[in-house]
Amino acid sequence: MCAAVMFSAITVYAQSNKTILVEAESFADHGGWVLDQQFMDQMGSPFLMAHGLGQPVKDASTQVEIKKKGLWHVYARTWNWCAPWKTKEKPGRFKISVNGETLSNELGLGDRWGWEYAGSVEIKDKTVSLSLHDLTGFNGRCDAILLTMDKEMKTPDSEPELSQFRKKALGYPDKPADGGTYDLVVVGAGTAGLSAAIKAAREGLKVALVHDRPVPGGNNSVEVKIVASGELGMAPYPRLGDVIKEIKNVYAHPAKVDKMIADEKNLSFFPNQHVCSLVMNGDKIASAVATNIENGREMVFHGQLFIDCTGDGNVGYLAGAEYRVGREMRAESRETLAPDRPDNIVLGTSLTWRSKEEKQPVAFPELEWAIQFNDESCEKVFNGCNWWETGFRYDQVNEAEYIRDYLLRAIYGNWAFLKNKSQFVNEYTNRRLESIFYIAGKRESRRLMGDIMLKQQDTEGDYIKYNDAFVTCTYNLDQHFPTPKNSFFFPGEEFISTMKHYFNDLGTPRRYLRDDQVIPPYRIPYRCLYSKNIDNLFMAGRNISVSHIVLSSCRVQGTTGMMGELVAIAAALCKKHDCSPREVYQKHLPELADKIK
Repeated sequence: MCAAVMFSAITVYAQSNKTILVEAESFADHGGWVLDQQFMDQMGSPFLMAHGLGQPVKDASTQVEIKKKGLWHVYARTWNWCAPWKTKEKPGRFKISVNGETLSNELGLGDRWGWEYAGSVEIKDKTVSLSLHDLTGFNGRCDAILLTMDKEMKTPDSEPELSQFRKKALGYPDKPADGGTYDLVVVGAGTAGLSAAIKAAREGLKVALVHDRPVPGGNNSVEVKIVASGELGMAPYPRLGDVIKEIKNVYAHPAKVDKMIADEKNLSFFPNQHVCSLVMNGDKIASAVATNIENGREMVFHGQLFIDCTGDGNVGYLAGAEYRVGREMRAESRETLAPDRPDNIVLGTSLTWRSKEEKQPVAFPELEWAIQFNDESCEKVFNGCNWWETGFRYDQVNEAEYIRDYLLRAIYGNWAFLKNKSQFVNEYTNRRLESIFYIAGKRESRRLMGDIMLKQQDTEGDYIKYNDAFVTCTYNLDQHFPTPKNSFFFPGEEFISTMKHYFNDLGTPRRYLRDDQVIPPYRIPYRCLYSKNIDNLFMAGRNISVSHIVLSSCRVQGTTGMMGELVAIAAALCKKHDCSPREVYQKHLPELADKIK
């Protein structure tokens, strides 16, 4: 494996003798705070979050060098994450300590991301220690700390001024560091991206795998733990699925996956790198610029070909690729399951959570700021998985923080009611809320358009409808809707889903019938896996060129892994024949088919 370029986690520079900016994510010791980068395209940066499940977490801390002694004023960029719901209580409060002295003002109070005044402190030493002190354990968040001797200093609060201020204050160069030149740049290391990168490296391509979390796997990682579904290696293309078969479930075999990546001499893995911009050459991507989520430094990756495995279609969006969001109407798609009118409704986002039985009673506070329940509206459960789902009617990209936080309010509120007020209190007395995964498990957002958009009718009856139909999908059409009970008590703001399955029959192919609701396995064409208007862009995962209805089936991770392998082979053919992804279909399709038989 080629060595990835790494930077120090401590990146603190003074803009002048009177101003110091410290990015919270660059703290030397995160303590019990976790690094959350999921919303940096919307709010400007990763941040640290006190995800303590109601117990204040250990302080995050770092040290900075200071050039001038005297009275310094301290600000934090933060907000009250429950502000959208206008709650009286502010659950994410914290304070800042300087050289062990806790400043007077509580933080996490504003109604949007912005700078809040922590207080002032007399600094007499050259080296200064800073700490974030959590007060609640309920997801307080800090983006950055600003120290200034000018209390009236105007703090930048919006893009692009904020981004420019960060770079100048931290002393970053105008140009990003060179991350190298590659045959193929894969963005996103979920099952689709992992499979694509490993397969392409084995096909002889020089590959960069760029991922915005510290661990690979995406929804199948140790941070989300969604089990991979979908049959692999099915006839007549049994070689599709070879890599995913080796991986199995990423979260169950993290050391094995790390070794697979390290063993590929043609593959360079760049974790903690969020692609934030592109350099275009006409209708081709020339390079991708990524920001390190721990220190804010930028790196550029040059490539001949790119694969968007981000789930949200971020690379395609930045490149200007055609995309869709939401449900097509029946009159356009001719799908029997499509709605009468088009809308932006999508499959939702989930958080998995668990509780544990202890030997002694475990207290949990009542929470005014969380969703409120009664014995009729509550969910009497000890654990929650993919059915805790919300955001059906929201923008899964631009409103992602709202969606994730709403689900946190639902989980916390339900647990608080079960523990304190429900008729089931005795069953929950000794139970402790053990974990909530704060990384959101998304199902649907942008779908990038290819030369074909696969529709429901393409999955029915004789499913071999296209000469490039290679990726076999065995998971049933799986439409998600809010449960009627949840809709009754929380209309328009549901967080519990019902899955309506239209089952596959792995035996004799049968047509879809409304009575028995059966569809056969079907195959996804290669032409769904490259962009129709960006000449060197593939896609694999839940962002491919299918309708909303078909996405409900082909989004599962075994299937997306096979997509990744197919486009990796196609990328190798692009290099071999000096051609575009589209020309692989037009001129080299038999060769592509032969490689997966």
